[in-house]
Amino acid sequence: MVKVIASSIRKGNVLDLDGKLAVVISAENIHPGKGTPVTHLEMRRISDGVKVTERYRTTDQVERAYLEEKDYNYLYEDEMGFNFMQPETFDQITVSKDVVGDQAVWLQEGMTCSVSLFEGNPISIELPARVIFEIVEADPVVKGQTASSSYKPAKLENGARIMVPPHIGTGTRVVVMTADGSYVERAKD
Repeated sequence: MVKVIASSIRKGNVLDLDGKLAVVISAENIHPGKGTPVTHLEMRRISDGVKVTERYRTTDQVERAYLEEKDYNYLYEDEMGFNFMQPETFDQITVSKDVVGDQAVWLQEGMTCSVSLFEGNPISIELPARVIFEIVEADPVVKGQTASSSYKPAKLENGARIMVPPHIGTGTRVVVMTADGSYVERAKD
């Protein structure tokens, strides 16, 4: 365990809260006009899955647990969860659906993900920052829309809906941020 300042905590980090480990679901630094800046952390306790919300001053010390991090390749999903394989040893692990959470929509077969293990159990997963998907459905451009700030809805091959610029049409491969599902650019392949 190592003490770090609260403002340096990021999503996916694991903290020690009075002897119980909790994985950070979201971390937000809030700087009000007046008063002390605070860090608002939403966490899930690993032992029982209970969500915990904590608020620290940005300079407060919190205990961060260090975990074993390994790269795994995504294989498939079944009723137990998501199955991954370690490329060097071919060891397979199953990561439960609540650990993967809403990031599951961005998983692609063969994708390399960083899995954090504590005592051999997967407790958090980090996907690549960007993924490439093909657009299977895009609304037509509405005449009179200005190209600068207008976006239109589109559906990706994985079923997710995102907003894309008017010039992007069906069949185009696009780069998407896994953190928030936002369009980045047209794929260069």
